Amino acid sequence: MGSRSNQVRIIAGQWRGRKLSFPDAQDLRPTPDRIRETLFNWLAPLLPGASCLDLFAGSGALGFEAASRGAARVVMVEHNPETVRLLRQNRRQLSADAIEVVQQDAENYLA
Repeated sequence: MGSRSNQVRIIAGQWRGRKLSFPDAQDLRPTPDRIRETLFNWLAPLLPGASCLDLFAGSGALGFEAASRGAARVVMVEHNPETVRLLRQNRRQLSADAIEVVQQDAENYLA
């Protein structure tokens, strides 16, 4: 993993337009804006007050988007320590109290 940082944009909700950094890791591929927009348009009626689980969180794009759009609780599970560090940093920057970042392998978390 290099030291270069990439960014992902929150599309809608209370943090609309905010850009969050994530590490430049070969296996980390954030969900593109267009796909996230379509997904969250479908989920819009269900999100307010919902609990969401973002396994293999990576950039956190899905989890931060869910929280921005009104999810009451979001658990992001990620095993990579550097990625977890940046997820927690982004959580603090947004004062995203509804988000919990768990450093653990997703399969072990589910077990």
